[in-house]
This record gives sequence, structure tokens and C-alpha cells, in this order.
Amino acid sequence: MEIIYILWLRQVKRYLRSKTRIIGSLGQPLLFMVAFGFGFGPIYSKAGGGDYLEFLVPGVIAMSILFTATFSGLEIIWDRQFGFLKEMLVAPVSRLQIMFGRSLGGATVAVIQGLIVFILSLFVGFQVSNWWLALAALAFMFLVAFLFTLFGTGIASLMKDAQGFQLIVNFLIMPLFFLSGAFFPLEGLPRALAVVVRANPLSYGVDGLRGTLVGLAQFSLLTDFTILFLAVIFLLVAASYLFSKIEA
Repeated sequence: MEIIYILWLRQVKRYLRSKTRIIGSLGQPLLFMVAFGFGFGPIYSKAGGGDYLEFLVPGVIAMSILFTATFSGLEIIWDRQFGFLKEMLVAPVSRLQIMFGRSLGGATVAVIQGLIVFILSLFVGFQVSNWWLALAALAFMFLVAFLFTLFGTGIASLMKDAQGFQLIVNFLIMPLFFLSGAFFPLEGLPRALAVVVRANPLSYGVDGLRGTLVGLAQFSLLTDFTILFLAVIFLLVAASYLFSKIEA
């Protein structure tokens, strides 16, 4: 358990010390909230959808967590290039503990990032419908963060090139994000698109955040939580297997 704590703490400290990384990662979420929230807001309101900013912010929070969590896998490639990964792999600890500690640290960093975006959203006019229920949003933030940290870890375990990792991850996570219902309601979608959206695990993370923050869940919160939890278990097994085969 000590190695899990050490690796978790290393990930969190590395993030908190990088002020440039924290500030730089807030640019895109702020752009989405301001440009889309106020730009499309009047159109969404006239269409009878209500306040678009309230609908959009949970999706932007999920986006911030998604990108931060997935790209945490890039650190595995950097550690491999600088020799740190080799030192960890020859240590008398299981690879499962190493993978779990790193993933837990990456998920914690992603949750912190999501919380920062949430706080910023309050300054641009976002309002929480029920603060007690909003506490449950932390559970959905962590599930999304852990899920996609494992996703990034699994991909990084197969690759040795940072540029290749970024290309593949961007190719995969952009469709996951745009087909998660972060920007548009899930009602009335074409049948084929509706199937894709419902097969996307991020859809349930966005829906869970939207349900706990503003009470606009398309599915039930229990459904959202259950599917995310099962997806985490599946990727935990898959990422553990891939990481166990990694060569430094």
C-alpha cells in the first residue's frame, strides 16, 4: 500500500507545482462556457430548452476531467524515456500496485481540475439547483476520472512514442466527448446516433453530473453510477493486464 500512496502523492504534487499547466488547462473550458454558453444561450432558450449555461457546464466539467485523466497516461511514456519507469518495474512491488497508484493519482488530479472548472463556472453565472445533491457530483467526477485514467494508462502501456500516443488519444477521445451529450440533449436523436451515444460511457458521466448539479438527468442517477462503475471495473482489469506486459 505504501507504493500506491507514494505514486499517488507524486502525481498530485507534480500537478500542483505546475502553475503553467493548471492555468493553461483552464483555457478551453472557459472558452466553451463563455462562447457556447452565451453564444448559443439565446437560441437554446428560444427553442424552449431553458438556460443553456446550466445544461452546458456539466458537460464542460466532464470534458476537463476527460482530457486531464486520459493524457495522464502520457507520463508513463515520459517515465519510460527517462528511465524512471524501469526503476519502478524492478522494485520489489507488484505491477498492479504501481499501475493502481499512478492511476489513482491521475484520477485525483483530474478531479481537482474538474473542481476548478466548477468553481469558475459559478463566476460566469452557473447555478446549482441543490447543493446537498451536488455533493454526489464528486462521486461521478471520480468515476469519470478513474475510468479515463485507466483508459490512458492502457493505451500508454502499448506505446513508446509520445506523439503517437497523442494522435491516437485525440482520435479516440474527441468522438467520445462530442457524442456524450455534453453539448446537445439526448431526446429526439436519430436512431443510429442514439445507439452510439448510449454505448458511450462518458454519456453517463455527463448525465450524472447534470443530474446532480442541475437536476436534468436523462437516465436515472443509479443507472449512470452503475454503468460507470462497471466500466471502471472492466478497464481496471484491461489496464492491469496491459501494464503487466509493459517493457521498460
